[in-house]
Amino acid sequence: MTIGSQEQSKNYKYYIEPSMVTELTRKTLVLILAGGEGSRLKDLTKWRAKPAVPFGGKYRIIDFALSNCVNSGLRKIGVLTQYKSHSLLRHLQRGWSFMRDEIGEFVELLPAQQRTDEKAWYKGTADALYQNLDIMQRHAAEYVIVLGGDHIYTMDYSKMLIQHVQSGADFTVGCIEAPLEEAKDFGVMSLDDDMRISGFTEKPENPEPMPYKPNVALASMGIYVFSTRFLYETLVEDATMEGSSHDFGKDIIPRKIKDSVAMAYAFRNDNGDPAYWRDVGNLDSYWKANMEICAIEPELNLYSRDWPIWTYQTQNPPAKFIFDDDGRRGEAIDSLVSGGCILSGARVKRSVISFATTIGSHSIVKDSVILPKVHIGKNCRLSKVIIDKGTVIPDGTVIGEDLKEDAKRFHVTPDGVVLITPQMLDQHLYTLDGDDRWRFSY
Repeated sequence: MTIGSQEQSKNYKYYIEPSMVTELTRKTLVLILAGGEGSRLKDLTKWRAKPAVPFGGKYRIIDFALSNCVNSGLRKIGVLTQYKSHSLLRHLQRGWSFMRDEIGEFVELLPAQQRTDEKAWYKGTADALYQNLDIMQRHAAEYVIVLGGDHIYTMDYSKMLIQHVQSGADFTVGCIEAPLEEAKDFGVMSLDDDMRISGFTEKPENPEPMPYKPNVALASMGIYVFSTRFLYETLVEDATMEGSSHDFGKDIIPRKIKDSVAMAYAFRNDNGDPAYWRDVGNLDSYWKANMEICAIEPELNLYSRDWPIWTYQTQNPPAKFIFDDDGRRGEAIDSLVSGGCILSGARVKRSVISFATTIGSHSIVKDSVILPKVHIGKNCRLSKVIIDKGTVIPDGTVIGEDLKEDAKRFHVTPDGVVLITPQMLDQHLYTLDGDDRWRFSY
């Protein structure tokens, strides 16, 4: 493949420039809601928050929202955490501490602290912001962008911010087209001809289809841009309302579209089609999103020098593929294999293999997502599985060929994806010994 001199120069350059840094982005504070429990991911979120779940071999889910901010020229970022946040906080401290506060850049950690008189944890997305109102005011931003920390996509938020300012909106909601069945899990909106929101229903049983598209609804992405004064007044008002669940989708957005300027921002690619955006809130959607990046030309381009996805990663040697004998050949086809992995005479097909994973001779792994530091023994056959971090798969294990039998030991999803964790194989990373002291089991 031949590349031009301009592309060659871009690849040679060793630093990345954000697409836009303007006076407007400098006056904007971004708040990422990363406190969700993530119960639909089952045992993947037993010990970690959903935004901290590994994705794509080397990333965490939250890295996509954070990278979008940095690449969009937005460098004032707060991350609100709550449930099982240790893994997430550790990742943020290690991987996202490169900002320089002296020049107005930061990733600030905002764990739930029972900051109000009620001494309560975050009761909803709006309440999470209300409990940090003083911190928001200290930053004196003119605009506030509110994001979820648990979606997979690349997006230039500055374009949405510019539309918000030019339209004179009080708030703007990012939206994307979704099939009616999937739209049941999101907020669904209807629009006037000028993109003004005329109706909004959170997780409706029967989503309203778009005009001329009877099988598609306009779904909220959980991305909001607020003019600051409007946001402060709205949060204070909502905090005192009886019966409110203090949530943007359930309460504030439906209530405020009647007496404010509420606009929608359609998330589209350069061709004008709906852009790539995935909610990985359950195991099937999480598995599918990982499989999508194994495509020859995936919609989500992790290799773009113009829009890199930043993360923290441990120092690992390059991936290694060994043995070249008949029936014992280390190879990977249509797969992503991360650093520190060793494929010792094993075959991997259409799979994502996270860092520091080893796979033994004569084993076959296909259509699978393997999280970090997994050891797969010899003569194993694994198909359509998700294996959690640190799991040891014994020699000769077969999973994914008899789902009825697999369900006796593991969690099997409606689409036939098998989740495997150390606990399901009676491998407890931490155990209590006879002296009531915690020890590392292996």
